[in-house]
Amino acid sequence: MRHAFLVTTAVLALVAAAAPAPAEENTTMSAPKYQKTEESVKKLTDMQKYITQHDGTEPAFKNAYWNNKQEGIYVDIVSGEPLFSSTDKYDSGTGWPSFTKPITQSHVQTKTDTRAGMERTEVRSTHGDSHLGHVFPDGPKDKGGSRYCINSSALRFIPKDKLETEGYGEYLPLFEKK
Repeated sequence: MRHAFLVTTAVLALVAAAAPAPAEENTTMSAPKYQKTEESVKKLTDMQKYITQHDGTEPAFKNAYWNNKQEGIYVDIVSGEPLFSSTDKYDSGTGWPSFTKPITQSHVQTKTDTRAGMERTEVRSTHGDSHLGHVFPDGPKDKGGSRYCINSSALRFIPKDKLETEGYGEYLPLFEKK
């Protein structure tokens, strides 16, 4: 019995010695496709930083996209995550870009905001954690009733004809006529 134990122990030791060493465990996860970096924040203008990093609001009718009618998508100025499409943009008369819904709900988060002495619902990008604006329940009823009132300074517009070259080709089907 003792002999069988010693033989088994010796065989196990030989097998263990001959086996390749286990690969070092990869403890670093790959970075998400869209993320906020120090570099991306450093590139922001003062207004973009005020809006996205300090929860600011830009002047109505004095911003880049309130009256933009081109086809394309709007991405987070910080992380690049796709947020809104021109197919869901409408003129709310407020002086800010307004949308009925995000492209993908998972790219935006909402939370209660009471900073202005009233209760509103703040909209933030999921990966960039950028303040984007607010969502209100007074949008077009036939489109769900939401009005995403978004600061232009939180966005970068990518025209439809540049989606592929900018790495957003998967969003081209949004513009196919139905």
